[in-house]
Amino acid sequence: MAGQAAPSELGTRKISSLLRQYAVPAIIAMTASSLYNMVDSIYIGHIPEVGSLAISGLAVTFPLMNLSTAMGTLVGVGAATMISILLGKKNYTIANKVLSNEVTLNAILGVVFAIVCLAFLDPILTFFGASENTLPFARDYMVIILLGNVITHIYFGLNAVIRSSGNPRLAMGLALFTVISNAIIDPIFIFTFGLGIRGAALATVLCQFLAMILTLRYFMDKGKLLHLGPRFFELDWPIAKESLAIGMGPFLMNAAACIVSLFINQQLFKYGGDLAIGGYGIINRISFLFVMVILGLNQGMQPIAGYNYGARQYSRVRSVYLITAAWATLILVFGFIVCEFFPGLTVSAFTNDPALKEIATRGIRIMNCAFPIIGFQMVGTNLFQSLGMVNKSIFLSLTRQLIFLVPAIYLLPLEWGLDGIWYSYPVSDTLASIITAILLIGLLRKLNRMKDGDDPTLLGSTL
Repeated sequence: MAGQAAPSELGTRKISSLLRQYAVPAIIAMTASSLYNMVDSIYIGHIPEVGSLAISGLAVTFPLMNLSTAMGTLVGVGAATMISILLGKKNYTIANKVLSNEVTLNAILGVVFAIVCLAFLDPILTFFGASENTLPFARDYMVIILLGNVITHIYFGLNAVIRSSGNPRLAMGLALFTVISNAIIDPIFIFTFGLGIRGAALATVLCQFLAMILTLRYFMDKGKLLHLGPRFFELDWPIAKESLAIGMGPFLMNAAACIVSLFINQQLFKYGGDLAIGGYGIINRISFLFVMVILGLNQGMQPIAGYNYGARQYSRVRSVYLITAAWATLILVFGFIVCEFFPGLTVSAFTNDPALKEIATRGIRIMNCAFPIIGFQMVGTNLFQSLGMVNKSIFLSLTRQLIFLVPAIYLLPLEWGLDGIWYSYPVSDTLASIITAILLIGLLRKLNRMKDGDDPTLLGSTL
């Protein structure tokens, strides 16, 4: 019967071939996700007469969107990691319980998060940097997004499980479906129906709803190794606790991004006003296009590292990290070249406002000048998470986005004004990369000394 054996090729095939097989669909899916957001920004930025303020209003929603993403990754990443390791151990019964827990927890968190945010939406958006000029646009967008929040949580969580269970092409296909359908529906809702920024949000929720239905149908097939049974809504609290513990690292990383976005928006408004916030929104969209490629690499690496760790094949774990880190570095070197030598060309896709273009062009060159050194750092953080080393994953998740970045955001502008905010990024990236390198060297040395089949607790993991 189809799907009755774990993807054992993860433990036998050549690492480079496996990484291509799993990472390429994930990269396409993550890049599609980034393009998904970029499409919204590009269309919104060209709404007649209000485009600049609308894109600034959209930028104000980033912290809240990051917080919603953090809640989803708390469940989804933890479940995907557990399932990869359990498949390596050939423990299919518990893997199905993890899948059921993932759906139920994401539904609960998605509903609770939406209710709380809708109840206090205006104060939250104002706290995140909305002015009287940008608040109406931010509110119109987020009301619709929050009403569909549970859909987003369930879809993205299950998509991660599809990829981790050995079907990366399907995960990619679903992501591409949402991007293509959104690109088609967006201009119809925004311009033809005259819904403006609300049309962009409505198109986003509708496309994700359709993808969620397709994903749920996939997991309802009892002929598959992983499937949702008739009692999937029941929670297994020990499994839920372990899944949440593993997902805590990426959750804190996204939560930290929310906090950082809050501080950045406040500082940007102080030193540059609404247009500075809009410029940061454009920079974020462009930068995330490259970061999403790295996240796709990480997602391709995760099932390979998790499976082989569960199967106690440590030499393969070390190999997949080194190959992934090398590719991540090459990709971000390319991103560095684009941001440093062609910033005006990329920014022009989002706005025709000369003042906004000037701010975004200067900002992107400064913010991303450390791109070449952060590839291994991002992959290293994911490696610790993939092996269940929760404490180290959490620590590394916090260093780059919180521990180093937040103080820099407040200290550097005292000397350099708005430029100081842009410089905060390469400074924190460099310091975080040094810390990650120290921890990674220790882990890789242990992996190199261990023989396949050794007790995994020697690495410090509790799984």
